[in-house]
Amino acid sequence: MKLNGNVWLFGDNIDTDLIFPGHYLSVTELQELGRLCMSGIDIDFYNKISQQDIIVAGKNFGCGSSREHAPLSIKYCGISCIIALSFSRIFYRNAINIGLPIFLCEKVSSITQGDNITVDIKIGRIKNNTSGQEYDTVTFPPFIQELIKEGGLIEYVNKHINNEE
Repeated sequence: MKLNGNVWLFGDNIDTDLIFPGHYLSVTELQELGRLCMSGIDIDFYNKISQQDIIVAGKNFGCGSSREHAPLSIKYCGISCIIALSFSRIFYRNAINIGLPIFLCEKVSSITQGDNITVDIKIGRIKNNTSGQEYDTVTFPPFIQELIKEGGLIEYVNKHINNEE
């Protein structure tokens, strides 16, 4: 599976309040969550991105609270994946649970705003189509790749439980 999109670049320590501000926690409709994505940084972020674009960030992306709203808002705004130097542990787990692909990459500093990149999930390769550079990332085990492909843990379990009955 390959993901391709233009880069939206963010720095270090982007916390869940910047991704999805706490005063919106009463929002439960998934498309509305998406429209509010990154509104703690840029209230108009949703209107600027294209579907399948990619967030690239520095270290400790998703730090702060354990709210699942943050990765859900990223997924439902149309971002295809996140690449960062590091993630907070709970954000990392929440992203996988909802089927949002996330990747660790030591070379994020060589990626710039607006670059077009392709991520090959299966082999763990990131190609910067703008600069021609390629970077390795850790691949997910086949089970996690399947979970992401299915759309997340709940969708995966529902599909496989229903198939076993």
